[in-house]
Amino acid sequence: MTNVLVLMLLAAPKGAPDGGLAVLGEALPLALLVKTPEELSYKAMTERQYLQVTLLVGAKAAWDRGDFATAATKWEAVLRLPELPGDVRQAAESFGKVARERAGGQASSLPALPAGEREPTVTIMPMEPEAPKATAVAVTGLVSGGGTHGPGGAVIVLRRVGGATPKPRPSRVRAVVQKDKRFMPHVLAVPVGATVEFRNEDDFFHNVFSISKPNDFDLGLYKSGALREQVFSTPGPVHLLCNIHSSMNGWLYVSDSPWFAQADATGRFTVKNVPPGQWEAEVWHEWASQSLKQVVTVAPGMAELAFSIDGDRRAPAFVPDKSGKPRQPQLGY
Repeated sequence: MTNVLVLMLLAAPKGAPDGGLAVLGEALPLALLVKTPEELSYKAMTERQYLQVTLLVGAKAAWDRGDFATAATKWEAVLRLPELPGDVRQAAESFGKVARERAGGQASSLPALPAGEREPTVTIMPMEPEAPKATAVAVTGLVSGGGTHGPGGAVIVLRRVGGATPKPRPSRVRAVVQKDKRFMPHVLAVPVGATVEFRNEDDFFHNVFSISKPNDFDLGLYKSGALREQVFSTPGPVHLLCNIHSSMNGWLYVSDSPWFAQADATGRFTVKNVPPGQWEAEVWHEWASQSLKQVVTVAPGMAELAFSIDGDRRAPAFVPDKSGKPRQPQLGY
C-alpha cells in the first residue's frame, strides 16, 4: 500500500500511579485482509480513523498527567493527518497551542484553559516513499489545411476523456490592439474568465463590438490612445468587428480548459504541462465550418500530433452592424 504512515503508539502502563490511561498501541498498517480496491480504500479509511482517535485519547491522557510536551506532540501529530474534520482540527489546534506553551514552547495567544483541564509517546517513522507522480508532458504538433488562408491561428484545446477538466484560472489582462484598421493579433486564444484589453493605437476613433452570443459586447466609441476592457466568461469563438470600419475583423477563442494553445503561421503548436492520459483534442479555425475533434493519448515520449482542418467556410455575404443587419457602405472604410 503506497503512502502508508507507519506510526507506533506506545501505551501507558496499566494501573500507572499517575492515573495514565491504557491507550490502544498497535502499529500501522493494521492487519486487515485486502483483496479488492474497495477493501484497500476501506483499510485506508479505518487506519486514518484509528490514528485520529488514538492520538486524541493519548493527548488528553498526557494532558491530565501534566505531561504537556507529550500532549502537544500528539495534538500536533493529529494536525498532520489527512482529511481531518474541521471541528477536530480546531480542537487539536486550540489544545495543542496551550499544551506547547505550558511545555515551555512558544507562548500561545489563546487564553489558558481552566486548571482542571489538565500517556504514551508517539514515534513517527519515516513514510514510505511515494510512487513518482506521472510527469507532465509538453504536447507538440502540426496543424495543416485551412484552405487558401493556411493553418495559422488555429486553436487547440485539450479536455479530459472520462473525467472532469478543471477550469482555467482567471487570466491577467491580454491586449488586442487596433492599429492600421486591423486587430492585432488577428486571432487570440484566452481562458474563460480572461480580461481582454482593447487598445486604440490609430489616430482616429474605433468602436469594437461583437454579436457572437453569449459573448456579445459593445465597447462604444473611444479615441486614439484610449482603451477598453471586457471579461469573457463563456467558452467559444467570438467574432470581433468595428462599427466604424467595416473592413476590420478578428477573433477571440475562449477556452474552458487550462490546456490550450494557438498555432503559429506554419501550423506548429505546443500545449505545456499536460498530465498523461486520454484527451479529446478540439481544433478550431476561423475558416473551418466545423471544429475538428479527435481523441489522443498523452504520454512521455509521445510522437507529435498532426491535425488537418478544413477551409470550407466562405466569407459572409455582408459585414453585420450591431443588430446583425447588413452594414451601410462607408467610402474609404
